[in-house]
Amino acid sequence: MKMLWLICLTLLLLGQTLVMGLPLQTQDLHIQTHAGPSEADQDFAEEYLHHFYGYQPRSGRQKRTADTAEDADWKTGLCDKLQGMQRFFGLPPSGELTKETLAVMKRPRCGLSDVEQFGNTFRWKKTTLSYRIAGSNFPNSASKVHKVIRAAWKLWSSVAAMKFRKRRRKEADIVISFHNGDHKDGAPFDGKGGILAHAFMPGSGIGGDVHFDADEDWSFNTTGFNLFAVAAHEFGHALGLPHSSDPGAIMYPVYNFAPTYELQLSFRDVKDIQHLYGISPSFSSLLSKKPPPRTPDKCDPELSFDAVTELQQEVLFFKDRFMWRRHPQFDETQITLISSLWPETVPPFLDAVYENVERNVIVFFKGEQYWMLRQLKVEEGFPRNISDLGFPSRIKSVDAALHFRAARYTVFFTGHECWKYNEQQKMMEGPPTLIEQLWPGIPAPIDAAVFFEGFVHFFKGNIHYKYDSNSKHVVSTSPANDLLECKKDDNEILTERR
Repeated sequence: MKMLWLICLTLLLLGQTLVMGLPLQTQDLHIQTHAGPSEADQDFAEEYLHHFYGYQPRSGRQKRTADTAEDADWKTGLCDKLQGMQRFFGLPPSGELTKETLAVMKRPRCGLSDVEQFGNTFRWKKTTLSYRIAGSNFPNSASKVHKVIRAAWKLWSSVAAMKFRKRRRKEADIVISFHNGDHKDGAPFDGKGGILAHAFMPGSGIGGDVHFDADEDWSFNTTGFNLFAVAAHEFGHALGLPHSSDPGAIMYPVYNFAPTYELQLSFRDVKDIQHLYGISPSFSSLLSKKPPPRTPDKCDPELSFDAVTELQQEVLFFKDRFMWRRHPQFDETQITLISSLWPETVPPFLDAVYENVERNVIVFFKGEQYWMLRQLKVEEGFPRNISDLGFPSRIKSVDAALHFRAARYTVFFTGHECWKYNEQQKMMEGPPTLIEQLWPGIPAPIDAAVFFEGFVHFFKGNIHYKYDSNSKHVVSTSPANDLLECKKDDNEILTERR
């Protein structure tokens, strides 16, 4: 099995090389047979791609046959499915079974496929649906479960022209129940973690029914898996919605709800359900009070960032709960959740981030706290107060962090001041300096800063400042999102000085 995944990566790199017209060198593949995922992880990944991305594994007899043109097509098909999965989750589509890819595969999620598109084919032909909560295998009192289920249906009826009525004993359009393991519907549950629940598309019989894994640690507050969030997701399927690649949508397949997150249908969820069933009469009043949140769009001309940092070969752009990942080997910069890379360890709405390559750590700032992570895990004793870095008590947060790898120091920006931090001695070097003195032409306060490709890049609001730190002048200003490879017209460039 391990050789299969190595062949998969080799095929991808060979294909990229042929397209680029460059010779393929063995040493450029970075493939080491003694490294990489375990046999068990590779088997798990193949099963994951089969279940959620339509990959068709061969039988044992087929696997023993000699290599043929058909055999090569099969291996390439495996690579294509893996790349499709990586693109769906905003990962660099390397086709390589990385630790990061495996981590996403192993996150708790819905049991439905990510690649099936249903459209108008699967929808209810009526606007009032009945539902029934069957069985008694509840994670809590029946009254609590019924209350959560009612609230989850209300999320959808508040935006779409649909009504939901609960029935006790009569036949219902949608039957909701909790099950353990194999419950005779062809999709057995796998115990704690893994698949949390699944639903069936609208239709007769089992169509529209929703099943929850009774073995999960279901919660009604801030611990375990929030039943309200999972129910809202599965009810979207019961109404005919497929999975969404929008990480801000409830119909995103992976469980991604922080304990303190206030669950809302996203703009994408609302748009999709209204496309199927029309608009609820009460939607206009809801819209005026609390419009559905939009996932940040990299092509939004008003886009700004919370923080920007280098991370190995990539540049990461943080915004709210999300981030974009710019990688030199890939053309497309996609959005993903911060929690997809650092599950439950890094808070959203960050103030600043930077990577210290020499110490192999990445540092996150929010308010008066900072977190230090090594290999995606929080170091012991964190979070700590930023005063530990040498900031006086008057400094309550860090606006941006600018790390210089070669010089081994970091510049912190706070309001109209900046501070130089010696990474080797782990201390501040002298008092702060005004930003306008050290970085003439850069307005304060700033939102984010990063050093890459020989220039310092500052961000304030929706403007990006490309800065030459040697000559101490602004090379150019442009929209903040110009580094996200969003197509733009020439008139979108604000100024350019050569």
